[in-house]
Amino acid sequence: MKKISIVLFIAVSTFAFATQQPDLKASVQRGKKVYETYCLSCHQPDGKGMQGMNPPLIKTKQVLGNKTQLINIILAGLDEELVIDGVTYLNPMPSQPHLKDQEIADVLTYVRNSFGNKASLVTTAEVKAARAKIK
Repeated sequence: MKKISIVLFIAVSTFAFATQQPDLKASVQRGKKVYETYCLSCHQPDGKGMQGMNPPLIKTKQVLGNKTQLINIILAGLDEELVIDGVTYLNPMPSQPHLKDQEIADVLTYVRNSFGNKASLVTTAEVKAARAKIK
């Protein structure tokens, strides 16, 4: 019975992982286009940002941490001092509320899975919930 449970667990886990991968891959591909349109000029093609102005998107707690906080940065902008790895970033980030929920989910999934980052995808449901709390 224990062997059957283990085999069943592995089968279900494999299926769940396999079904998420295409969604992740598709979201990253769509998100790259959004990034190139709205984010690249400040955060640069390599996600390193601009020293002292626009923060990097590489392995920071803001990118890899709480998804709702990250979503809120897109929806409401960020106009406060940010210190990352001892460097202070002062340039305000404008809000992007005109982006659709899918676009926000995709661009954040792209950022969370590019530039050496590896994190879970951001869903449209998470964006929709965050947007509802802001209004």
